[in-house]
Amino acid sequence: MGDLFLVRHGETEWSRSGRHTGWTDVPLTEDGRAEARRLAPLVRSLEVGAAFVSPLRRARETAELIGLRAPRVDADLREWDYGGYEGVTTLEIRRTRPGWFLFRDGVAPGPPQHPGETPEQVGERADRMLAKVEAEPAAGVVLVAHGHVLRVLTARWLGLAPSAGALFQLGTGTLGRLGTEHGRPVIAAWNVRAQP
Repeated sequence: MGDLFLVRHGETEWSRSGRHTGWTDVPLTEDGRAEARRLAPLVRSLEVGAAFVSPLRRARETAELIGLRAPRVDADLREWDYGGYEGVTTLEIRRTRPGWFLFRDGVAPGPPQHPGETPEQVGERADRMLAKVEAEPAAGVVLVAHGHVLRVLTARWLGLAPSAGALFQLGTGTLGRLGTEHGRPVIAAWNVRAQP
């Protein structure tokens, strides 16, 4: 397998305001669309053999704007299910749970269709996605998804616990590259942003 390229979708109204956006299907803002368009030349320069995208429209639209043709939609790339914290900011959560930290504490239970996920459950999805990627041909693979799930996936790529995703801040409309050096997994590039 070649390198793994991670694209976080462009900005949404909720990402701009810091609201936890898991399953709510919010669209990109105009700035988010511009972020994605600026990444297109970078993506075109990559050797890509396969592409996968989250089913949520902010990721699918980003994939289209960066020039990916017919990426495979994969539910394992959907964002963390924030349960009862969907649409809520960290500041608001800490009013009732001082010191709360997503990667350590998880989320409050949500409605039956979106009960929330633990860091370990997100890690299991990341592991499944990595197994699919490893089955791909030698050329690189692009994943277009969301900030927290891509951070957990990066931790798992490196052999770390899902909670170690906390170490990898990932901005909207950015590109990361996971690769190997001397047969060991590494982060080869992170938070690459195309210039306006």
